[in-house]
Amino acid sequence: MSTRNPPTPAPKPRTPARRTQVERSQATRADLIAAARRLFARRGYADVGTEEIVRAAGVTRGALYHHFRGKPELLEAVYEQVESELTEKIAIGALGGSDPLEALRAGTEMFLDACLEPEVQRIVLLDAPAVLGWERWREIAADYGLGLVEAALGAAMEAGQIARQPLRPLAHVMMGALDEAAMLVARADNTETARAEVGATLNSILEGLARIDSR
Repeated sequence: MSTRNPPTPAPKPRTPARRTQVERSQATRADLIAAARRLFARRGYADVGTEEIVRAAGVTRGALYHHFRGKPELLEAVYEQVESELTEKIAIGALGGSDPLEALRAGTEMFLDACLEPEVQRIVLLDAPAVLGWERWREIAADYGLGLVEAALGAAMEAGQIARQPLRPLAHVMMGALDEAAMLVARADNTETARAEVGATLNSILEGLARIDSR
């Protein structure tokens, strides 16, 4: 009689956990935003229809209208995503140094370089303000960027690099200058030349702020 132990049965393959309804809904929304972002960046908002977006996302037309009231609201979500990523990139790449004024300069350069990217030009600087309206476009930009600008200016004041003054108004003025510079770059016949020119202008503004405290 054999004394060998019986073979150990192979473990059953684990059944993937089913996603909850909330997770499926979030995934569908993310798929729609990702598909719209690719298409808007490639061809522009006006040349992309909702049928093409839902096909690219692999969802139904009803799913689109469950998450968004229409194509303009989908563009708004795409714009917010791009704006959020850009703000985070600048915060990590430029504004973490020990010299606040130099960080402001570096952040400005990074922002202007981003304005040369086709996706940023098309979605953030051309389609979003035209479709959403200037006021809503500025509101979203301020939601993501104004706090970053204000924090950087405040740090420069604390370091004695910029004269103490009302911080919030100064941040709004700088934000307005950055927005106008971006628009000039996006609409220029020669974007590289425009980027260099507005970069020099913004750097002069920062130098002027720095000189105020040294008088």
